[in-house]
Order: sequence, then structure tokens, then C-alpha cells
Amino acid sequence: MLDTRTETLHVVYLARLREAFASSGEAFAFAGDGTTVAEVIETLRGRGGAWATELAPGRAVRIAVNQVMASPSTRVHAGDEVALFPPVTGG
Repeated sequence: MLDTRTETLHVVYLARLREAFASSGEAFAFAGDGTTVAEVIETLRGRGGAWATELAPGRAVRIAVNQVMASPSTRVHAGDEVALFPPVTGG
């Protein structure tokens, strides 16, 4: 099967996700414009292990694209920064 992934964005993992994935971020290859944040997360979840656990449906994970809060339906583009992090509460 031919891999059509041709573009790259930067995924950043913050707080508990950085610890669970033992990484603060990575370059992520994707199919290009039109790809959504949900598709990026689904690909990461497909790695299994901590990825499947931490990014499972229903887990509280917030998303920012280029430092602006985003939703799973937000489209990503080459060079974007996608940050994944747990919700934060103050006290």
C-alpha cells in the first residue's frame, strides 16, 4: 500500500501526556490540508499502549492548534503546531 502522507506538523504533548508518552512532542506526517485534529488523534491512538489509553474516547484531552483552542473538527495544515493537554483547574 502506498503511503500518501506528504505534509508535516508538530505535535506537542503537555503535562501528564508528556509523561505517559515519554516525549514532549514530535514531527507528525499527515495526508495534508483537509486532515482534522480528530484524524491526527485517531492515528496516534492507533499506536496502542499509552497512546490508546490516554487518547481514548471520553478521556479529557484539550487541543490547541497554533496556540488557539480547537475542536476535533479543526483542520490542520503543514507547519501547524497541535498541542494536546489535559484540562487544568485552578484552586
